[in-house]
Amino acid sequence: MKGFVKKGVLFCCLLLAGVCVVFAGAKKERTGYIIATDTTFAPFEFQDAAGNYVGIDIELLAAIAKDQGLAYELKPLGFSAAVAALESNQADAVIAGMSITAERQQKYDFSTPYYDSGVVMAISASNNVVKGYADLAGKRVAVKTGTEGAAFAEGIRAQYGFDLVYFDESPFMYEEVKTGNSTACFEDYPVMGYGISQGNGLKMVTDMERGSSYGFAVLKGKNAELLAAFNRGLANLRANGQYQALLNKYIKTN
Repeated sequence: MKGFVKKGVLFCCLLLAGVCVVFAGAKKERTGYIIATDTTFAPFEFQDAAGNYVGIDIELLAAIAKDQGLAYELKPLGFSAAVAALESNQADAVIAGMSITAERQQKYDFSTPYYDSGVVMAISASNNVVKGYADLAGKRVAVKTGTEGAAFAEGIRAQYGFDLVYFDESPFMYEEVKTGNSTACFEDYPVMGYGISQGNGLKMVTDMERGSSYGFAVLKGKNAELLAAFNRGLANLRANGQYQALLNKYIKTN
């Protein structure tokens, strides 16, 4: 009987040790904050020829993390999926060219703005007919779900009488316009400008409409320490010139 009891105690100890190892292993899988991002929103996030994610958001986050000593894991999910991950507590924050709007501020806490954007309309480079919004009457127009470009298009749709079709990725939206399935698309100015410089087959036909600023977002009332660290790091990068150097790398100015 004593031997049986000892064996039982030993078994329980081993089982407990195994559970501890499992939990320890699970804990090690997460090495820091989980930061969700878009998959294709150049020049803010996109994959280079080697398949690595690069861009303003990606490199800004890395520089701030280094400045503040933050550990994080980047999760490129697509914009809609990134926001869903944040809202379901599967991610701690989102950095994805996310416009700071009054509606979003009801659900998220945003960092100090790190980029001031705007919206433009673009058409196929071979289209010499469409000159402005008035030429969209009765036409189909492409937008990317959840973006400022989509919100702007929704705001003027009734005035100019066009229909909208939504895409989850910018390249699919561009292809829609190039093939003539849609007459035009609305996109954030720096994103469209970069895309045109890389040969996306489109051209801008409107001046930039003043838009919102981009911010790093956390769920409202959560991860205040992460948000504060982002703001401190951003301020430091602006002061030492790294921030402007990063913008100059991806957004060419005259």
